[in-house]
Amino acid sequence: MTPPSTRSASRQPATPDSAKQTPMMQQYLRIKAEHPDMLLFYRMGDFYELFFDDAVTASKILGITLTQRATTGKNIAMAGIPFHALDQYLAKLIATGESVAICEQIGDPAASKGPVERKVVRIVTPGTLTDSNLLPEKADRPLLAVNCLKNRKQLTLGMAWLSLSSGSLKLLDVTVDEKYLPARLQQELERIGAAEILIADGFDKSLLLNISGRIVTVPEWHFDQENGKKELIEQLNVITLDGFGVGDINSALGACGAILKYAHTTQSQNLQHVRTLSVETEDDFITMDAMTRRNLELTEPIRTDSGRNESPTLFSELDHCRTSMGARLLRHWIHHASRNQSVARARHATITALTEACVIDGLRGILGNIPDIERIVSRIALYSARPRDLAALRYGLQQLPGLRSYLDQCVMDDGASLLKEIHRKLTVPAACLDLLEHAINDEPAAMIRDGGVIAGGFSPELDELRSLADNAGQFLVDLEARERARTGITNLRVEYNRVHGFYIEVTQGQVSKVPDDYRRRQTLKNTERYITPELKAFEDKVLSARERALALEKSLYEKLLQDLVIHISPLQEIARNTAKLDVLSALALHAQKQNWIRPELTDDSVIHIVQGRHPVIENRIERFIANDCELSNNKKFLLITGPNMGGKSTYMRQTALIVLLAYIGSFVPADQVVIGPIDRIFTRIGAADDLAGGRSTFMVEMTEAAAILNGATENSLVLMDEIGRGTSTFDGLALAWAIANHLIESSRSFTLFATHYFELTQLPETCPTAENVHLSAVEHKDNIVFLHSVEPGPASQSYGLQVAKLAGVPANVIRVARKHLAELESHFMPGKDQLSLFSYTPSTEPEETTSEIFEQFSPVIEMLDELDPDSLSPREALEQLYSLKKQLKDLQ
Repeated sequence: MTPPSTRSASRQPATPDSAKQTPMMQQYLRIKAEHPDMLLFYRMGDFYELFFDDAVTASKILGITLTQRATTGKNIAMAGIPFHALDQYLAKLIATGESVAICEQIGDPAASKGPVERKVVRIVTPGTLTDSNLLPEKADRPLLAVNCLKNRKQLTLGMAWLSLSSGSLKLLDVTVDEKYLPARLQQELERIGAAEILIADGFDKSLLLNISGRIVTVPEWHFDQENGKKELIEQLNVITLDGFGVGDINSALGACGAILKYAHTTQSQNLQHVRTLSVETEDDFITMDAMTRRNLELTEPIRTDSGRNESPTLFSELDHCRTSMGARLLRHWIHHASRNQSVARARHATITALTEACVIDGLRGILGNIPDIERIVSRIALYSARPRDLAALRYGLQQLPGLRSYLDQCVMDDGASLLKEIHRKLTVPAACLDLLEHAINDEPAAMIRDGGVIAGGFSPELDELRSLADNAGQFLVDLEARERARTGITNLRVEYNRVHGFYIEVTQGQVSKVPDDYRRRQTLKNTERYITPELKAFEDKVLSARERALALEKSLYEKLLQDLVIHISPLQEIARNTAKLDVLSALALHAQKQNWIRPELTDDSVIHIVQGRHPVIENRIERFIANDCELSNNKKFLLITGPNMGGKSTYMRQTALIVLLAYIGSFVPADQVVIGPIDRIFTRIGAADDLAGGRSTFMVEMTEAAAILNGATENSLVLMDEIGRGTSTFDGLALAWAIANHLIESSRSFTLFATHYFELTQLPETCPTAENVHLSAVEHKDNIVFLHSVEPGPASQSYGLQVAKLAGVPANVIRVARKHLAELESHFMPGKDQLSLFSYTPSTEPEETTSEIFEQFSPVIEMLDELDPDSLSPREALEQLYSLKKQLKDLQ
């Protein structure tokens, strides 16, 4: 099994001549040469050993001891881990992006004349994980292959991604202009969230500079389209792909071939649980680029919150799921809101039915007892399921009748088609459950090698062997009593340990009474241990029975996994529908708790939100102010002004999140919501330098704006905050005006446009579909009070100085700024030439210097200097304080 090369440096050990090594090391070097870019875990007895650079790398990551091994007169680096602790060490390695080849002993050490035969039986990479201990519980980490086919200036971007832990295989083919390829690729990579990305030899790696996943390079022929088609047909066990909606897909078929070949190589077997295919198109989901997903904080926070590991997100707020499957599906729905309104309507109807039937608490109680069936089924398909996986699966299947009984209480009218489907597909697979109930012990051992996994009564042969071993205790008791009576040694004991087997133990003072048929087995300080022919015969019989029982149990377990494979499809259906029910009951619970309402989706071009609230923030501040948002064909552009910290960004984000929630199929935080067709959501909120890409803040800002202007349609929702602020005032104002005008006249998108350029408030005078609104605030004694209420018309001022004062800017700086603001406002009034902003005549009055300010307040300073606080009584100190305050007020 030879893996493809990767971007990481090769770890091939630098040994001058492997022929000079010992036979065992020669075997190691041969296997290592086949896996140069991976850590090789080389099984030696009860340990996995690592050598050369692998040992150095592993010791640093895992914190294990680095030792040396002498071979052919030289010392080489060596480190090892116990074989039974493999999973915990793998988790640490995979978390750092490492890949591991696991080499097992497959030969019989007793029968081997040279080194025992070894073989790599499994390759573990970040994108091919199936063990629950190695995977995040609430997220998928799929394997992705990216392919590009060029035709003139058009590129076809083909992508295939596979989640081995669930068996989900998906394809996407999109045509994209070459200059937009980096942005589109970044958008899709952010959406898919791959742990490992396969590319061909000739792929432009500069497109993946900012990608966190592991990059693996494979030969270009792995991406051959025809080979990919054949691989896929063979994998799905069909004669044609016509029934899967593949159609004219070309580039993605090549990517699919590469991904299947890689997965087969790493798993060393067929992928029996990969039996379905989903073909996505550009029009399936509401499109959101990577920046939009981050700005809306869907599943990842923009910044960490003080006192918390991370700030709340939409996902963390909604995640009341009782199963890991449900949490992963919820995350998927948030990132893949369907444009098809019927999908969301069906989910709304299901939430309504669950709520009205008052079954949410009962459902959630049962769902909490259901294990991660999705991942257990995948491990069954790969023959890596452990005994407790099967016991958990059995228990989960036993819960299905309880779920169905609660669903029977719901009204399943014509609008509850989704609920009917879930009810039907949660039927208990009787044959599968019967097999699990008869085959697996109630509380099996963690590993099959420990025995005690197969239930009594499942195999008569196993029961007989176990009986022989289990009855050894009584035989030993009887033997001990007989030997004491025969020898007269009252403290004689018959014992057993794993090293020496069965033995008769006699103290040194009683050795003279030992009969002639006793044969010494071991001498200790105060005792002698013996064996007799009768005990030896029994030992051979019992130990043989135990070994045979363990071997038989292992064989029966392997056969059981093979028998369970035929149930994979119905088990996957149960997993999918259990996850759906979990998500919908979680959304219903959240709607009940937070008083959310069912939105209405319509074919009309409208976003009508009455008293909308931010779904994440509403419960994290003492009194959240709800606001309306009214957009339609006659009013598609809201120009939002108001002070910083006044709530403009929150208002825009909550509008986008309410729209997204409605299309996810959730209820929404508002009093009334009606939303028409939405195809894309764009945000441009905040920007920072892209140092790695060599782009300034303004370049980042303009790149994001360009993506919006080139992609927005009349059914898109656009949020733009402070566009143009990264350059000079006039350049920024001109760009902001032109961008706003394009969104109004050309794109005709639903747009929320926040700005501090008050000149833009004149737009509604010439554009009838634009309207001014502002976030209200009031000024009181040089302080500002934010009302967070959206009101008609433009804001009267920006309150910048008041906000600066709240931020702690020194008072003398605020005073100088206020003076200059007055001069600017006196020379630059609305309606005048903009150039006058910079051509005003400077004030002839010199600015106050530090020394002048000091002189102005010198009486107060002198008084403070003369005070002796330690000599003042509390009353005298209070009087002095009032006196100082009065003098300070008089001086100002």
